[in-house]
Amino acid sequence: MKTKIKILLMTVALTLVMSGNATAQGMPTYDNTNFISLVKQLIESGKQTAQMIKSVKFLKDAKEAIEKVSSVVEQLRAVEEIGQNNQRLINVMQNDLQDILNSPYIKPDEVSRVVESFDAIVQNSLDTVDFIDEVLSSDYLKMSDAERAEILKAKEQESKQMVSNITTKTKRYRDIISFRKMQDKVNNRETEY
Repeated sequence: MKTKIKILLMTVALTLVMSGNATAQGMPTYDNTNFISLVKQLIESGKQTAQMIKSVKFLKDAKEAIEKVSSVVEQLRAVEEIGQNNQRLINVMQNDLQDILNSPYIKPDEVSRVVESFDAIVQNSLDTVDFIDEVLSSDYLKMSDAERAEILKAKEQESKQMVSNITTKTKRYRDIISFRKMQDKVNNRETEY
């Protein structure tokens, strides 16, 4: 930028020097005020251009920072959703599973199958939490934020599927209990009218 100003000043100076050799009628006049005004405008224009370049760089940096924050927020939302889904699984395990296992309509040989089916879902949930912890905390994977967000979104979908599976299993076992309860009432009803 400074070199451009120097070149411009040299060009103006050469023009003034060269104009002394020109032949014309009368004495040439030179208005020093216009020249000073032009130089001031050029210097001010250079300052404005430098300031605009700084502003563009600042805006680029701000855009990159916003994109990073947006990616982090997206990752946090996915992790939060996975955490909520795991909490739902825990609630089902604490409440519904205990009710199912304590029901007199679940046969002793069925208890182990019920426990195994719920245990598989819970184990998958725990594996997901461990994997998420590894993805978020390890630098050796050398993942970009977009790749990390994509993995977390996939795990979020898996987590939603686990909640759906455990809800379906719980409903199925409750339906079995309800059916057996109704069957027991029908089989053991009094027949005296």
